[in-house]
Amino acid sequence: MARSKIEKQGFISLVSVIAALIAVAHPAPAFAQSAQSGPSSVSVLPYPDPQFRGTIGRTTSDSKSDFPQPVLAPKGAPNVLLIMTDDVGFGASSTFGGPVATPTLDSLAASGIKYNEFNTTALCSPTRAALLTGRDQHNVHTGIIMERSLGYPGYDSLMPKSAGTVAEILRGNGYNTAWFGKNHNVPAWQSSAVGPFDLWPTGLGFDYFYGFIGGDVNQWDPTVFENTTPIEPKEKLTGAAKANYHLDSDLADQAVHWLQQQNSLAPDKPFFAYYVPGATHAPHHAPKEWTAKFKGQFDQGWDKLREETFERQKKLGVIPQDAVLTPRPANLPAWDSLDTKHKELFSHMAEIYAAYLAYDDHNIGRVIDEVKKEGKLDNTLIIFIEGDNGSSAEGSLQGTANEIGVIGNGAKESFDYLYSIKDELGGPLHYNHMPVAWSWAFDTPFQWTKRYASHFGGTRNGMVMSWPARIKDAGGLRQQFHYVTDIMPTILQAAGVQAPDSINGVKQLPIDGVSMEYTWADAKAPSQRTTQLFEMFGNRGIYHDGWMASTTPLVFAWEPEPKGVTEASFKWELYHVDEDFSQAKDLAATMPDKLNEMKELWWAEAGRNNALPLNFSPQATVEAMFQRPSLTRGRTHFVYHQGTVRIPEGTAPAVKNTSFTITSKLTVPSDGGEGVIITQGGRFAGWGLLMIDGKPTWVYKNSQQPGDGIRISGADKLAPGDHTIGLDFAYDGKKGEFGKGGTYVLSVDGSQVAQTRIDHTIPFIYSVDETLDVGEDRGTPILDDYSDRMPFAFNGTIGEVDLDLKGGDASVAVEPEDPDQ
Repeated sequence: MARSKIEKQGFISLVSVIAALIAVAHPAPAFAQSAQSGPSSVSVLPYPDPQFRGTIGRTTSDSKSDFPQPVLAPKGAPNVLLIMTDDVGFGASSTFGGPVATPTLDSLAASGIKYNEFNTTALCSPTRAALLTGRDQHNVHTGIIMERSLGYPGYDSLMPKSAGTVAEILRGNGYNTAWFGKNHNVPAWQSSAVGPFDLWPTGLGFDYFYGFIGGDVNQWDPTVFENTTPIEPKEKLTGAAKANYHLDSDLADQAVHWLQQQNSLAPDKPFFAYYVPGATHAPHHAPKEWTAKFKGQFDQGWDKLREETFERQKKLGVIPQDAVLTPRPANLPAWDSLDTKHKELFSHMAEIYAAYLAYDDHNIGRVIDEVKKEGKLDNTLIIFIEGDNGSSAEGSLQGTANEIGVIGNGAKESFDYLYSIKDELGGPLHYNHMPVAWSWAFDTPFQWTKRYASHFGGTRNGMVMSWPARIKDAGGLRQQFHYVTDIMPTILQAAGVQAPDSINGVKQLPIDGVSMEYTWADAKAPSQRTTQLFEMFGNRGIYHDGWMASTTPLVFAWEPEPKGVTEASFKWELYHVDEDFSQAKDLAATMPDKLNEMKELWWAEAGRNNALPLNFSPQATVEAMFQRPSLTRGRTHFVYHQGTVRIPEGTAPAVKNTSFTITSKLTVPSDGGEGVIITQGGRFAGWGLLMIDGKPTWVYKNSQQPGDGIRISGADKLAPGDHTIGLDFAYDGKKGEFGKGGTYVLSVDGSQVAQTRIDHTIPFIYSVDETLDVGEDRGTPILDDYSDRMPFAFNGTIGEVDLDLKGGDASVAVEPEDPDQ
């Protein structure tokens, strides 16, 4: 019996409702066979919109639908897990003969292949820019770290849109992409909540980011971002989980969760995960139970450690049997010259570093284990680069409890002070680093350390590649010379994807890297990387066909910078590195013609790769600090509101080296005022205007050392109601004079309630990871009085906080009185 018209309409409506409900409950698959041409055949990204291949009539009954299909990765394309640690020298991990057991890297090497002639740039930001783009760091404007950028194309820190990243290309070809850990490729003036976010991970081709922005981070109290939003990972934790929180473990947790989510929702879609923890960059923060595992393992000292490491390296075959152990630099002390207390402290600092590296290796293992649990290990290309440069020489001759204070501001720490807090090092109360001689030891067998691009101690990093489905020489060694730019083309070739000529309408720069895929099946294949330029802080090197010319370092991170250094000040050395693995035999005196040939090649490559001009001028470096783009330059009046937090130092008012006032209108509640009004920095340096025990309080800290700062408070508690709190600082110095003292005056409702002087102030930087916060304190506390009450939010109402630079903007037209200091 035929249905009535009304019945038919009702039936159709019911079908429509059911279909809609099904669509909500069971959405279409995340990907399907694309109607577009294969990803590897198109030279632009994104791909052109697909043509409609159905038919359109007057109604759907005489039409044929055709949904545009997402792009699929090439058939069989591998997952890619790209791992790079931080500041780990060639001779640190057990995989390359070092004293620190790294079972995760060992296991990966046993199933894959090791590379013992892989090179980085000698410094953080440049290595990461070259890694992600496949272009020389100078060609992508990152010849130096963000904080020392200069106004020249090779050094301005603004990676161009013409240098698309490996993540952009893979995402455009059907991959899901994520970044976990460190991003030291965001210029300071772009690091705040207002962006721009082009150079943040989500602007560089990554679907997801969980990590930190900047050179280093407090592992116990980190500034963490999820995509572009600052988050507080410890806030959701309680008890032991909160007390024992460590970012290195958190990164692994987040990566595992992301992998699980990918596997649940799109198990057949390949992923690209970029995993870059902060370890082992200072601060050397390690759980005590991990440090205890290394008790006594460095008592032999750095000289003996290098000898032991060198012998292990030969036994493992990761260096040639005829390699030579290079001698200790003359400006580093012999271990035997130290007294017992120095040895005790210094060996403990090495134990902490070793624990930090071992703990990081453990957490990386958790991420790889998740890939294995999901049954994806066989078709996952894992590239594990142990370090983005050599071991760090930024810890001074005696180590430090406050890396930024010592390196960034010239703070002084006595040995007696360091020895007195020995058992606290590695924990949340300090921002510690080890003596530079340990860094030299962890770079065995090479000369020098991080920062020195002239020598392999700064640039040579152990690397392992594993892809069980393709790389069959399990446990093999590869000795071809390669550079960090070669990783991107290797990944693209493995994925079956070509680098596009254009991304988002921007013509792309040529890729400088060469794929390393040819080495997988042929250990003896000649290296396809024949020439490589090196440059960092004026330290230069050039590799060509088995030869290396290197400048002799003149400036050392652990010594006052000499005056008058020019390009002509540098001597050059010459090494036949095909036969001299460790750069031990300088041939410059006996082969001057060859040296001149190599020097001329350096200049040619420098010109071709944007590495000029060279900077030997401390004044140019300081002046550049005040010439970069800025959100605050030229402004002298700032207004902030309660709850405004996580303003990075690079986008906060320049209150250093100038007079200023802070004025806050607030309402004290009936039970008395308590909490933060405004603060910048934290435990290791900074300032804060607070209410403590109902009294207005001003705190300024040059460091975490006892007595290295001031604290003043009003005598009386503030009555409930409206008040105006003021802080006035009169700076002693003139414009261009850094770190001078001054006078602080604290006032309530226009009347002075406290006053004090300070002899010196922070000249350059409070912190690399702490922030300016209003109404609460994020990161570490400026005072330990409220460390158990963080974030110590003000319990009343703050109308606004006004900050005025009375001496003008100190970042304008500064001419340093003595930039060589």
